[in-house]
Formats: sequence, C-alpha cells, structure tokens
Amino acid sequence: MNILKNVQPNILVIGDLMIDHYLWGSCERISPEAPVQVVDIAKETTVLGGAGNVVNNLKALGAHVSVAGVIGDDANGDELVSMLDAIDVNTQHLIVQHNRKTSKKSRVIAVSQQILRYDKESKEDINESSVATITEMLTQEIAKYDAVILSDYGKGVLTDRLCQNIISLAKQHAVKVLVDPKGSDFSKYRGAYLLTPNKKEAMLATGIDIVDNDSLQKALLQLKSECELDISLITLSEDGIAIYDEAMKRFPTVAKEVFDVTGAGDTVIASIAFALSAGKSIEETAAFANLAAGVVVGKIGSATVTMDEIEEYEASLHKSTSDAHIKSFEEIKRIVERYKSQGKKVVFTNGCFDILHVGHVKYLQVAKSFGDVLIVGLNSDASVSRLKGPTRPVNIAEDRAYLLAALEAVDFVVPFEDDTPYELIKMIQPDVLVKGGDYKGKAVVGTEFASELKLVDFVDGKSTTKTIEKIQGSTC
Repeated sequence: MNILKNVQPNILVIGDLMIDHYLWGSCERISPEAPVQVVDIAKETTVLGGAGNVVNNLKALGAHVSVAGVIGDDANGDELVSMLDAIDVNTQHLIVQHNRKTSKKSRVIAVSQQILRYDKESKEDINESSVATITEMLTQEIAKYDAVILSDYGKGVLTDRLCQNIISLAKQHAVKVLVDPKGSDFSKYRGAYLLTPNKKEAMLATGIDIVDNDSLQKALLQLKSECELDISLITLSEDGIAIYDEAMKRFPTVAKEVFDVTGAGDTVIASIAFALSAGKSIEETAAFANLAAGVVVGKIGSATVTMDEIEEYEASLHKSTSDAHIKSFEEIKRIVERYKSQGKKVVFTNGCFDILHVGHVKYLQVAKSFGDVLIVGLNSDASVSRLKGPTRPVNIAEDRAYLLAALEAVDFVVPFEDDTPYELIKMIQPDVLVKGGDYKGKAVVGTEFASELKLVDFVDGKSTTKTIEKIQGSTC
C-alpha cells in the first residue's frame, strides 16, 4: 500500500458531529447523601466523536478534510469548531442553528471503569433552512471533492431530504457518496455508491438472518437492489468484509489481537473513502480497510491509524513488498519515535552490502537478535565508489536496498549519501549499534549516540570482495 502514502484526497464529511468528554478519577468512598460513588476527578479530556471520529481517521491517513453539518449556538459548538480548527479541518460549511444543542457526551471513568455517562444534545431533525443552506453549499462546491462521507449517528442532521439532495448532486458530478448508515430503514441513502453496515445493521435493514454464505449473499443483493448501490458491502467484525459488485467476495480480517472495537466502523469507512479516492479497486480498497481495522482494534478506545502504522502492520503479516521497508530520513525518524514510545528496542547497523551473500544474512540475523527492530543504513552508490574504488558498486543502491529489505531479519533500510552514517545514527539514537568484528579495538562512528555497541564476527571466507575475485577468476 506504499502508493497511498503520496496521495492527499479531498474528502467531505457530512453528519452528526459531537464531542466525547471524559472525566478521569478515582473512587474510594460512597456518598453520605445517597448510595452512589464519589469520584475524585483528576483530569478531563475531550476528543472529536461521532462524525468527528471519521474526520480524525481521514486526517491521520493524510487526507484534506472538510466538514458540513449543524451545531448549536452554544459553548459546546464553539469548542467543537476549535477542535476541528486545531487539526486543520475546513469548517466553513458548519451551520449554527438557533436553539439546537451541540452534542456532547460526558463519561465519568473511575479506575479504568466507566461508571456514568450523561449527554447534552438535540436529536430532532434539523430545520428546512439548514437543509437548504447545506444543499446550496454543495451545489456550488461538490465537484471539488473526491468523495463524500455521510456519517449518520441518528442525531437529526442527515434527514431524508438532505441525504437525497447530497446523493443527487454528487451523481451529477461523478462524486462517490459513502454512507455509514443508522437505523433499520436505509431508503434515505438510495443511490449512494456504497453503504458500510455491520452484520447486525444489515440484518435489521433486510430482515435476513445472516448465518452462512448464502444468507450473506442474499442480504448483499437485497441491499444493492433496494438501495440502488454501485457496490454492496457488509462489515463482518472478526470475519472481515464482504462485498458484492458482480459477484460476492469475502476479505478475511487480518487482526492479530483485538483489544477494543470502539470506532472501528469509523476507521473502515474513512479508509475505504481514502483508498477509492486514490483510484484503488474495490478489492484493493477492502484489503486496505481490513489492514486499517486490524491496527485500530489493537488499540484502546476510539482510535485512528496512520499510513506508517498500516505499512508496519502489513509487514508484520508478511504481506508487504520490499519497497515498503525502504525509508527516507524523515520517515525513519517518525517510525523510530513511535517504536521508542512503545518501549521497543531499536538496533542499527550499516554497510555497502554490494553482493548479498550468506555472511551478510547471518550477520544481520545476529544483529536483529539484539532488539525488536533492525534498521540498516545503506551506503549510496557514490559513497561505495569513494570507499571501495571506481569499479564498485556492482549493484546499484536501488537493487541493494530492495534485496536487503526482503530479508526477514531486516525491518527497514535507509540509504545515506555520506561516507559514514554519522548523521543517521545521531538522528535514530539506537539502543544497540552493531558493527563487524573487524572493528575490535577501533573507533566506531556514532557510538556516542547509542546506548550499547555490539561487535559481530563475520563468517570466514564470505565477503563481497572474495565473491568478485571468484567471478573474475572463473572461466566459461
């Protein structure tokens, strides 16, 4: 999925925006006034919720995001706009409706347990004036978006009339509308490109008990027909995603460990919109959404996922290509920061690796054994020529990097232009710096930035120089 890292689709999210508010504390006594717990609040946090979680997921993937919706003329509305502005989301199409309450859900958490939730919100349909204003905005601007997401949480923004207005305008400009539906009647979404109901939602909407492939296909076909969809899709939790375009196809989940499924649906629709906007097929899109969901369910609470995390997760499943493991200085800096924040031990080594041989492989396997993540710095072609002479390298840097990245022991390869990896080591500051046994008693570049230096003996008789000499001395 490396190609998706270089795209920034322009996506519009329309739906029920809300604030998720958390009060964190401890509980050590019961109130003398009533048989209830007394929570000593230590901190408060707020995050975007509802359609805002879809926005967060799109921003994490790298999309340009705009929002349209209706908020109240209240303090919560001001707070929500400030939260969106802080992550560079276009909020000019948010409408303030008099006497409407901006949704805010407050949760009291004591010793990691939610003991109370209280909501402030309006749930009635937005008025016709708000519907007309959003419609007029879309009439002027729909063509500039690569996709539109309708994120319906049943709080009254996505009325039947507004949904149909949006879908009609989008069709006129060949813009895909993707819907995360709510309720048992999906008729208001008729004409959308696809819906993303989960299994339970699909069963309620179709009246079909999904128990096997036959009933699953029947439900997909019914949704496709009744809602006039281009693609019919149902998410199946731990069983992945099923789609029907010209035939039913199933894409099994790739989650290795599930901690929390909160917000997974928002991640799925965001990743589907992102991949489709980047020109991916529905099959590639479903596979990408599965990877994104696999990452997010391994986190606690509503979460987002970045392209780097998806790449690393895909690599851990041994499904990525070698070039996904070749990183720039900027990319490896972000990756190292994330691994260190997770308490992972980072190992670094470097070399020319001109003609890859068994000595290299065994050396790298030993290097990887010293930690969790092995990063290999690779000398550029010009650097190799300066160090080894004008006849080297035999293989260009692109080929050398690809072969190194294909090795199971190697997590990332970072090419560098200088004669030494000093600047790279300074930036990474590895837990373990590894060099060959021939450096015993010699100064090793970058040791001041590493927590530990390890010297690894080479395999006797195995070297690039000896391989070249053998080739030159052979006769055909």
